Amino acid sequence: MKKTKGLAIIVCLALLFPCEIFAQLGVAKVFDFVHLPANPRLTAMGGSLVSVQDDDVALAAINPALLNKTSHNQLSINHEFHFAGINYGYTSYGYHLDSLGLSLHASAQYVDYGEFVRADIFGQRQGNFDASEVAFTIGAAKQINQRISLGINVRALNASYAEYGSFALSTDLGVHYRNPEKSYEFGAVWKNIGTQLSPFYETKDDLRQDIQIGFSNELKYLPFRYSIIAHNLQQWNLRYSDPANLPTDIFGNVIEERPFIVSLDNFFRHIIINGEFLLGKRDQIRLRVGYNHLRKGELSVESLNSLAGFSFGFGINIKKIKIDYGVALYHLEGGTNHLGIRMNFVDMFFNRV
Repeated sequence: MKKTKGLAIIVCLALLFPCEIFAQLGVAKVFDFVHLPANPRLTAMGGSLVSVQDDDVALAAINPALLNKTSHNQLSINHEFHFAGINYGYTSYGYHLDSLGLSLHASAQYVDYGEFVRADIFGQRQGNFDASEVAFTIGAAKQINQRISLGINVRALNASYAEYGSFALSTDLGVHYRNPEKSYEFGAVWKNIGTQLSPFYETKDDLRQDIQIGFSNELKYLPFRYSIIAHNLQQWNLRYSDPANLPTDIFGNVIEERPFIVSLDNFFRHIIINGEFLLGKRDQIRLRVGYNHLRKGELSVESLNSLAGFSFGFGINIKKIKIDYGVALYHLEGGTNHLGIRMNFVDMFFNRV
C-alpha cells in the first residue's frame, strides 16, 4: 500500500511540476500529429477529454489512466477526413488482465499527407514524392485503490518525407480520480515526453509536450455531463502578436491592448469546455458539443464572424456497434469530419457474453 501511494504521489508531482515548464508552442516541433483527436468523440468535444473513465478505449490516447475493466476486448476504428486531402486514422484495442489488475491497450495512429510535386530551386519538376507519419502505442493502467488509477503509454514514432526519415520514442503519464459516491471525476496527463532518436537531417528537433488537467461532472437532474480541461500548461503565454499586423488608430498609431484583456484572453486559451447529453436508459444516443478558445484565437479572421473553435458530434448505439461522428470547425473554410465505430470484438465476432 505504501508503494502504491508513493507511486501516485510521484506521478502527480511529475504532472504538476514538469521539467520543461517553459517549452514553447511556436518553435519547430516534430510528430505533432499525435496531438490530433484520436476519435470523433474527442473531435466533437474540443479535442480533449482527460477526466472521463468509461468503455471508450480510444480515450487512452489522451490519458492512459482512463483504461479500465470496461475497456476489455473493446475495438475502436476511426478515420478523419482532414483538409487538403490529408487522411488521418486511429485504431486501438483494449484488454484487461484480472490476474494482475492491469488494463492494457495497443494502438496504431497514422497520417497520410498525400502526394507532392518534387521540384528543384528553379521550379523544374522532378517527379512526385509521398509523406506520411505513423505511431504505435502500448499502454497500461492500474486501479491502485477505489478512487485512483495510474496509467502510462509508450509510443514509437516514424516519419517518412520522400528520402528523409525520422524515428522517435515518447511516453504519456496519466492519473485519474473518481469518488464512487460522487458524480465528478478528475484527470491529468503529461503527454508526449520523449526524444527524437534519428533526425530528418543533422539536428534533432523537439517533441511537443502537453500537460492537461480536467474536471468532469454529471448533473443530478439532467442527463448531461460537462467537462472543463486546462491544456498546454507547460507554457503560460499562448498569444502571438504579429509585428506586421498590430492594431492602429486612424492616425496610424499602434493601439496598446489593455493588460487585463490580454491576460484574460491568454487564460482562456488554456481552456476547453465541452458537454455530452446522455440520452436513453443505456445512453444509446449521445449529443456532444465543445469549445476550444485557443483554436478560436489562432484561426479566426479579424472583422469576420465564424464558428472557429466550436465542435459538434453525436454517438449512436446500434445493437453491438457504437457509431460516432464529430466535426471540428477551424476557420471560415470549414472543418474536419471524423467517423468512428466501436465494438466489443469478442461479442461481435464470436457471440460470447
